[in-house]
Amino acid sequence: MPERSNPSPSASAAKYIFVTGGVTSSLGKGIISASLAKLLQARGFRVTIQKFDPYINIDPGTLNPYEHGECYVTDDGAETDLDLGHYERFLNTPTSQANNVTTGRIYDHVIRREREGAFLGKTVQVVPHITDEIKRRMLLLGQNGQFDVVITEIGGCIGDIESLPFVEAVRQLRWELPDADSLVIHLTLVPYLKAAGELKTKPTQHSVRDLREAGLQPDILVCRTEHPMPPEMRRKIALFCNVKINSVIESLDADSIYSVPLLMRKEGLDERVIKRLKLTGGTLQPDLEAWKDFLGKLKNPTEEVTIALVGKYVELPDAYKSINEAFVHAGAQNECKVTVRSIQSDNITPENIAGLLHGCDGVLVAPGFGERGFEGKIVAVRYVREHNIPFFGICLGMQVAVVEYARNVLGMLDANSTEMDALTPNPVVAMMEEQKNVTLKGGTMRLGAYACDLRRGSKVAKAYAKNHISERHRHRYEFNNQYLKQFEDSGLQATGTNPETGLVEVIELPTHPWFVAGQFHPELKSTVEQPHPLFVRFVRAAIQHRKG
Repeated sequence: MPERSNPSPSASAAKYIFVTGGVTSSLGKGIISASLAKLLQARGFRVTIQKFDPYINIDPGTLNPYEHGECYVTDDGAETDLDLGHYERFLNTPTSQANNVTTGRIYDHVIRREREGAFLGKTVQVVPHITDEIKRRMLLLGQNGQFDVVITEIGGCIGDIESLPFVEAVRQLRWELPDADSLVIHLTLVPYLKAAGELKTKPTQHSVRDLREAGLQPDILVCRTEHPMPPEMRRKIALFCNVKINSVIESLDADSIYSVPLLMRKEGLDERVIKRLKLTGGTLQPDLEAWKDFLGKLKNPTEEVTIALVGKYVELPDAYKSINEAFVHAGAQNECKVTVRSIQSDNITPENIAGLLHGCDGVLVAPGFGERGFEGKIVAVRYVREHNIPFFGICLGMQVAVVEYARNVLGMLDANSTEMDALTPNPVVAMMEEQKNVTLKGGTMRLGAYACDLRRGSKVAKAYAKNHISERHRHRYEFNNQYLKQFEDSGLQATGTNPETGLVEVIELPTHPWFVAGQFHPELKSTVEQPHPLFVRFVRAAIQHRKG
């Protein structure tokens, strides 16, 4: 075990780290935040991360995946930004409603309070009323005694109009908190101009200037770059941005996001943070042995498989971010390189399905909403069922498998989900009774963690190595239990059910090498330290299929 400088983590109030970004979006604030959190956690500190997003939606729940990537769901049913998935995958600790806040949620809360008369007739303004609510939520997780460090990622870019209230709130908090209780990390870009053959610091200088004009001086700069920065460039950035030279952190493009914590450790990011915040009680060195073991398996596979991911949003990788990462975790667990081949379900026909799936060792039918691409998914499921190719269905993927089986095995050619055909004579998938009168879209589905009882001896029970589980949901439609006996009599088994409602959570074909589908989203609970057992078994089945 690493040597400890003090016997236990500090029992004082939480410290706050604010992560901002400049120059451009998609620089990786979420990965840097998660990597720093991992390094602090590996030293024994209790860390959580929260994301403040500047868009006016209450949450991402009603956003098209093409707009904002996948919608990540927490145990308590919050529909959140996909960055919370990174936080959970790195830290192996669950997040909650409190970990993701949007401009829409802030204004909604303040306006509701105004309607209730909470402000005693005063004019409600951005400062102080909106900024006070932002500050309240920024401090919330640090006040329950569960965390030593709270990292807050501010979405968007410095200079965006939408981000100004959040930046102002951080400015006020830094003025209000003791000097050693907060710091600002600014993530910026040092681009390489091919024509000039050199890196350029001016975008970073301009970004920091904008940040300082808003009243914030960064303590640490993390510079994203494609090429190593020479020492004289670090000195130049430090001089013109008014930070210490050893607080200019280089963030080179990595071969995997899971390599970033080790790269940040090499750059000394955690040490700078610990010194600046005067953190006491952690170990002298972070314990990253399990992380390194994972990376070793990830980068040195002994097997290789190709998995087809059949979905309707495949043009945007972030739409299925958690699924792709779950394959990374499961692949490493099996010491196997998993290549995901994305297939647009709109394009699938009975005539081309064999060609599209040629060379695939398994097929995952992805979650989604709406009828676009539904029939293509049915074609894919029928092909893998009849050709004994390992299959894994998630949420809508399970519903597709139910409809396909009803049509092609039970002979109900008109079977469908009422989501796709409200008047179908055989609604083998139908809306939950309590959902039928819901007209609002946001936050009205079956959301969050629900219990599930697994049938003893089933494939899923063997995968989990237990008979009682809890998984996260995000859907309105369910398997119609009126047809349950017909399905089970013909071979398709309901091997997972909700203990309170009797709703079907898992189906499988015992006679198939691996034909398993769940109504829940297992990908949301897969982490580096705990790869999801269904993904692990699915990848193992794909390896066996490849070997014949």
